[in-house]
Amino acid sequence: MLNSPHLTIDQTLVGPGHPVYFIAEVGSNHNQDYDLACRSIEAVAKAGANAVKFQTFRADSHYSKKAPSFSYLSNHSTYDLIKSLELNRDWQSGLQQCAKNNGLSFLSSPCDLDAIDSLEALNVCAYKVASFDLTDDELIGYMASKNKPLILSTGLANLSEIQFAIDAAHKMNNHDIALLQCTSLYPAPSHLSNLKAMQTLSNAFGVVSGYSDHTFGGHISLAAVSMGASLIEKHFTLDRNLPGPDHPFAIEPDELSALIAQIREVESAIGDGIKNGPRPEELEMAEKGRRSLHALVPITAGQIIERNMICTKRPGLGISPMLRDLVIGKRATSDIDADQWITWDML
Repeated sequence: MLNSPHLTIDQTLVGPGHPVYFIAEVGSNHNQDYDLACRSIEAVAKAGANAVKFQTFRADSHYSKKAPSFSYLSNHSTYDLIKSLELNRDWQSGLQQCAKNNGLSFLSSPCDLDAIDSLEALNVCAYKVASFDLTDDELIGYMASKNKPLILSTGLANLSEIQFAIDAAHKMNNHDIALLQCTSLYPAPSHLSNLKAMQTLSNAFGVVSGYSDHTFGGHISLAAVSMGASLIEKHFTLDRNLPGPDHPFAIEPDELSALIAQIREVESAIGDGIKNGPRPEELEMAEKGRRSLHALVPITAGQIIERNMICTKRPGLGISPMLRDLVIGKRATSDIDADQWITWDML
């Protein structure tokens, strides 16, 4: 793993061979309620995530007032909806401190240059680029100039667009980049997840890759981890019944706790790939459950062992069946009862 891509986020190593870095995306699910935002952070910490993430945007610089509405948002005015989801930037310091007090890193997706400045004033540990902003080289370049790791979601993007975004970072001499496979639908259907694209991203660009999950439930995130995701991002809410566009498909506190616990279990199950005999914990099963050579009939001392005098049975306390041909033709040095496993000191 020494030559594998990796980066460091808030003193945490992220990449192959390291634990999955889990980002709980509160995003706009604060509903412009500071207390709700803080309670969300506390719940994310309790669940065992590494980081909590918000979104920093202003409607005036984010969407045109003439923008068409999205069909999945029931034809509500896009601008009006975005306006209702703005995060008060004066809250960010308090939210960051709340995250720190709860052992979390504080992240945000800044959607304008002033947003980057407001986060840089807090010395955030990394920047997240939303999929929709991947082609904005000015925005990405300005983030990259702050010399913090960049996490880029790649929903909607082809490889040339991803290269364009990476080039914008490289021009600022920032090479600490992670790419997230993502499907830009809310919720995203599982069959469009294309988890194999994570390996494509890692191979094509030599960077850490992971998955930003907009599907219902946690099983697709678990599949992503089993396929090598180094980061997982998942939308979070305290209650899916709260008003707002991102609550219905987000994961709730108990589900988040279960998902992160399952991710850690899957990580431990992946192992090192080495096949080198029974593990120490398996030794009893190897001895008592495997087969070994046994006497099929009583054998007296001095007899030559013939094939029809032995058989294989459990337990595995005798000579391995793999060595049967070495046993045949040997002379018994002691009496061997029928059904007794045969050991070398009997021959």
